[in-house]
Amino acid sequence: MEVAFGVLGPVAAWDGTGDTIALKGPRHRAVLARLLVARRRVVPVGRLVEDLWAGQDEPPADAVGAVRTFVAALRRALEPERPPRTPARLLVTEGPGYALRAEPGAVDAWRFERAVTDAATLPDPAALNRLEEALSWWRGPAYADFADEAWARAERSRLAELRLHAVERRAEAQLALGRAAVAVPDLDAHVAEHPWREDAWRLLALALYRTGRQGDALAVLRRARTLLVDQLGADPGPALRRLEADILDHAAHLDPGPHIDHPPSLTHAPHLTPVSDPSGPADRVWAEATAAYDRTVASGARARLESTVGLLRNLAVTGGDGLEAARRHRLAAITAARELGDPELTARVIGGYDVPAIWTRVDDPHQAADTVAAAEHTLAALPPDTQLTSRARLLATIALESRGTRSARGLQAARQAEDIARGLNDPALLAFALNGTFMQTFHRAGLAPQRDEIGAELVALSARHGLVTYEVLGHLVRLQSRSALADFTGADAHATAADRLADRHELPLVGVFTQWYRVLRRTATGSPHPAEVAIAYQDAALRLDGAGMPGLERGLLPLALLCLRLRSGQPAQTDEHIDWGPYEPWARPLVLLAHDRPTEARTALSSLPDPPRDLLFEALWCLAARAALAVGDRGTMERALAELTPAAAELAGAGSGLLTLGPVAQYLDSLAVALRSPR
Repeated sequence: MEVAFGVLGPVAAWDGTGDTIALKGPRHRAVLARLLVARRRVVPVGRLVEDLWAGQDEPPADAVGAVRTFVAALRRALEPERPPRTPARLLVTEGPGYALRAEPGAVDAWRFERAVTDAATLPDPAALNRLEEALSWWRGPAYADFADEAWARAERSRLAELRLHAVERRAEAQLALGRAAVAVPDLDAHVAEHPWREDAWRLLALALYRTGRQGDALAVLRRARTLLVDQLGADPGPALRRLEADILDHAAHLDPGPHIDHPPSLTHAPHLTPVSDPSGPADRVWAEATAAYDRTVASGARARLESTVGLLRNLAVTGGDGLEAARRHRLAAITAARELGDPELTARVIGGYDVPAIWTRVDDPHQAADTVAAAEHTLAALPPDTQLTSRARLLATIALESRGTRSARGLQAARQAEDIARGLNDPALLAFALNGTFMQTFHRAGLAPQRDEIGAELVALSARHGLVTYEVLGHLVRLQSRSALADFTGADAHATAADRLADRHELPLVGVFTQWYRVLRRTATGSPHPAEVAIAYQDAALRLDGAGMPGLERGLLPLALLCLRLRSGQPAQTDEHIDWGPYEPWARPLVLLAHDRPTEARTALSSLPDPPRDLLFEALWCLAARAALAVGDRGTMERALAELTPAAAELAGAGSGLLTLGPVAQYLDSLAVALRSPR
């Protein structure tokens, strides 16, 4: 029996004949919905308990048993013909929890995503048919019966945004096919319900113009400007301003024809002549603009500080000396702003440096701590009527710069920033806040699925709103999380997408991560000779030299080679001159064992700290587990077992996108066997 699931509206399930499957009570439906949100991934029982009873001070004593009862009832409903005591095929038990192994075409939301993706590459007539069919699948808001549940929030938001994107892409296809009059009513309703979407206003005005209603088109653009300025304090973007000017000029490119919805490129614009050396005019414009700035903006003007932050933000993504200089001058700018005694200016200077971050260890811990302290002080000093945007940017900064620490403040700040950004419907602010949320999803092992959801939202949000650096960040987050879940086909797609964007927008640091990922992929999925992989890792490490990322660089190559050696059955490296960097405490016991010094290895294990809560958390615990198994250290084995259990479905370390020690489940099995044996 082929079971279909619907989440584009109230959660529902249908059997092979199309009849509705009875899902019993609300908790049963919640379990099914939570598993559908996980998208075929395992949800640990403990997480299900946390989510199902999130509104209570604590779950009931029999919560785990209740979840098992709900799962059993769902299995009977979804597979009524399954013989007794035979394994479930659809709702399966795996590792520490459950997964719903629905086929990609069995869930309406998944089909919807595929349809929207396909439409982007289809000719306009086929794209229009595909989008209209896909939009017809919506029966109401996604996961409508779980609107108040935190675990559904990100997926509901993501699907809602994807639907709005599909509505607008359908309108574009209608305009391209000369059906402007058909597009107008739907677009009119669309902007009334979602008045902050500038692209929707643009499409409505263009559709009105093409139906001969120039006055109405200009009135729509005036309405958009009034709403954006009065409600958001923001001027319309360049696309709306350009369209208004083009309508007044009756620009030829507004008429139906190929590429009608895109402005002409500069090289084909009137009065501009292409030149063979593209750097020439760029250098000239830069020199003239900076000279004009120096002439007109007083040397002590506060505007200079804010302009400096914008420059540093762009400088940071160039890597190398640029990143180091941006980091150094950023703190100087914050200090200068604080000395002026203007908290609102200081908030803009601190929060304006919204440079996406993917690595979970800060490059300069002292500077990060100083930045957090300045942000906290500024947050407390802001007047009560300060714009929420400034507060959210300070909170996102706190979340980002406190990554890797054990303070609960980072997670709290991330949640507050994200809530504000969603309430304001500010895409750029939300992307910044989501970066902070990502950095605070390392409080326990096994959170790759949660980070994958964040990455997916970042990609979708950024692609819609032209936030290129955050779109790259989203792809890198998904590269990491799909690697952790051993989905290297998915990770490949995100690596390719990140590289493509990096090439187009001159973002050289992206290649550092994608090159390391491709070496990881070789060692995780193929069987190349370890020596070949070691050479590939050494080549990848050359990209780190001078990249300006000491928090990533120090000790990484030795750690990657250690993982490679252990997986191929070799002992740890014994060279005394190796700089293990921050990973030395976890490498040392294995190095001592390689020197045949088990007593010293046991002593080293006895004082081993918990690993930092970051992308290598599971990998470092697996190193500790290996050493503990070798010397029979039951205390460390018990700690490792408890910490690693939530990550049973992941590859150890692969969530970094850089290296791996293989399946966590293998370590859990070895630890469980060792702990069951007599002392």
